[in-house]
Amino acid sequence: MTHPRTYLFTSESVGEGHPDKLCDRISDSIVDLFLAADPHSRVAVETLATTNRVILAGEIRGPSSITPQLMEETAREAIRDIGYAQKGFHWQWADVQNYVHPQSTDIAMGVDAAENKDEGAGDQGIMFGYACRETPTYMPAPIYYAHNILRLISEDRHAGKLPLLGPDAKSQVTLEYTDGKPVRAASIVVSTQHDDSIDQDRVRELVLPYVQAALPEGWFPEDKYFYVNPTGRFVIGGPDGDAGVTGRKIIVDTYGGAAPHGGGAFSGKDPTKVDRSAAYMARYLAKNVVAAGIADRCTIQIAYAIGVSEPLAVYVNTHGTSHADDEKLPAILRELVNLSPRGIREHLQLSRPIYKKTSSFGHFGRTPEEDGHFSWERLDLVSELKSVFKLS
Repeated sequence: MTHPRTYLFTSESVGEGHPDKLCDRISDSIVDLFLAADPHSRVAVETLATTNRVILAGEIRGPSSITPQLMEETAREAIRDIGYAQKGFHWQWADVQNYVHPQSTDIAMGVDAAENKDEGAGDQGIMFGYACRETPTYMPAPIYYAHNILRLISEDRHAGKLPLLGPDAKSQVTLEYTDGKPVRAASIVVSTQHDDSIDQDRVRELVLPYVQAALPEGWFPEDKYFYVNPTGRFVIGGPDGDAGVTGRKIIVDTYGGAAPHGGGAFSGKDPTKVDRSAAYMARYLAKNVVAAGIADRCTIQIAYAIGVSEPLAVYVNTHGTSHADDEKLPAILRELVNLSPRGIREHLQLSRPIYKKTSSFGHFGRTPEEDGHFSWERLDLVSELKSVFKLS
C-alpha cells in the first residue's frame, strides 16, 4: 500500500467507562475469575449492558466453585472499579442476569487433546499482528496518542483529581504524515462525561492539559481544530446513554485501523480461542521482527481451522521496508515458536488471570509485567532473529 507524500490518518480510542469497554471489562474479569481457579478453564462470555441492567451469556467449562453468584459479584466489582454509581447505572443496584451455560461438547471434542491428537484451535479464523517504528512501543502513532489522552485522564479521575468528569469518554486523533512519518496533530477530538454543574468551556479547560501532556511538544493542533464535547453536553453517559456489548471496539483494541484485523474480538475469551491468543502471538512476532531491525513495518497473518493444531498458513509482509531477506521469515518464525494453540499459550504463558487490564487502552503497545500481563509485548526473540539474519 503506497501513500502520497503528505496525508492525514485518524484513529480513535474509547475510555474504560464507554459502554462497550465496560462490557469488555466485565467479560475479561470473568475470564480471569475462571483462570485463577483453574488455568484449564474454557470461557466464552459476552456481556450486554443498558440502563441499570447487565446480561451475561456464553459458554464455560470450569470448576464448580465459580457459581452464578460469584460471576454476578465479579460483574458488579468491575462496574464499581470503573466508577459507575449513577442513577441510571449503579454497580450496586443494576439488575444482573446470568445466562452462561456449559460449553458445547462438540466444540470441546475438537479442541481437546486426545491420544495422538494435539489440542486444536477453538475456531477457524484469521488473526493479524502489526508493528512499526512510529512510537517507542512499536505502535501506529494515531492510536498510541489517542490511548495516551484517555489513559492520563483516567489515572487522575481515579486519583480523585477530576471529580467533575465521569467514566465515559472518547478520543480521536488525526495526524499529518510527511514521507510516511507522523509530524503533527491536524485535529483532536475529546468527548467526556461530566457533572451537570459544569459547561462545555469548563470541560475544555479540564481536558486541555492532558491532551498537551499526551502529545509530543509542538504537535498540538490549531485551537479551532481542538474539539471537546462537540455536542455541547455529555452528562448522561455509559450504558444509561447507550447500550454496550462485548467485542464492539476491535479496532480500538488493536491498531486503530492502521493494520488489518481478523474476524473475531478478544475480550471474554480464554486463550484456547485463537481469536485472542493467535492475535497476541502475531503482534509478538511482528514487534520482534521490527525491533530486531529486519524491517521498519511488519504485518503478520496466521490462519487456523477448528480442531486443527497447526496453522494453515503464516503470511509476513514488511511493506517494502525490509533490511534483510524477509522471504525466509514465515519459515524462520515457525521454527522459533510453536504456533499451535497449545504452543502459543505455553510460550506466552497465557493461561493466567491477566486479561482484565487488556479491556481498556488497547491490547497492544503496553508494558510487559513480571506477573505475566502483556507477555506478548516482550522482545525476547530479538537476539535470535538478529543472529539468523546476521544483523548487528
